Amino acid sequence: MVKVEDAIVARLESHGHKFEILVDPEAADRIRAGNVDLDKDLAIDQVFKDARKGEKIGSDTLMEVFKSTDLKEIVLAIVKKGQMQLTTDQRREMLERKTKQIISIIARESINPQTNLPNPPNRIAQAMEEAKVHVDPFKPLEEQMQVVLKAIRPLIPIKMEKSKIAVKLKGDAYGKLYGDIAKSGYLQKEEWANDGSWIGVLEIPSGLMGEYIQHLSGKAKENIEVKILKQ
Repeated sequence: MVKVEDAIVARLESHGHKFEILVDPEAADRIRAGNVDLDKDLAIDQVFKDARKGEKIGSDTLMEVFKSTDLKEIVLAIVKKGQMQLTTDQRREMLERKTKQIISIIARESINPQTNLPNPPNRIAQAMEEAKVHVDPFKPLEEQMQVVLKAIRPLIPIKMEKSKIAVKLKGDAYGKLYGDIAKSGYLQKEEWANDGSWIGVLEIPSGLMGEYIQHLSGKAKENIEVKILKQ
């Protein structure tokens, strides 16, 4: 559970009432995606009229506005539709963190189509600064990625591209690597070959391909074969 001093006020005004909760600022994106963990996300499992004064909202008012007294449903509605009351330091920290996340994803999943190499993070950051991109600490990453890409494409050659590779695991390599491959989310299909080896087709961001193949080969040693498939 987040500490009260580390929580922020999420506020929603509706039907002439004000609803506030004390929520972990780091949980905002996850809650908006529909994943609410009351034990971790709230400093106090209560809805308030005024959180700082400790004035609670009655169940009748909750039913009137939310048609429910289920705290998870109410927290989701407040965070999705309301406003997060950040301090200046909290906003700056969240803004810096989200900006770094966006840069990291673009660097990892994009290539320079002129060289077929990944774009360096510092060049992406520089292009964002030149384009005067405004990152919102609360909007989902996926939504802001498109805004950032549109803004920086006139400044640097960049292409979000996927590559397919076929991976053949022999001997004990299957036991060493299958968990990593399955959890990565890149696995598209798999089958067992007649010689007992495992074959999988993976779709991965082109900017990650070299690093990913190196990681697999390092763990499997000589018991792996990797083939880059044509698109």
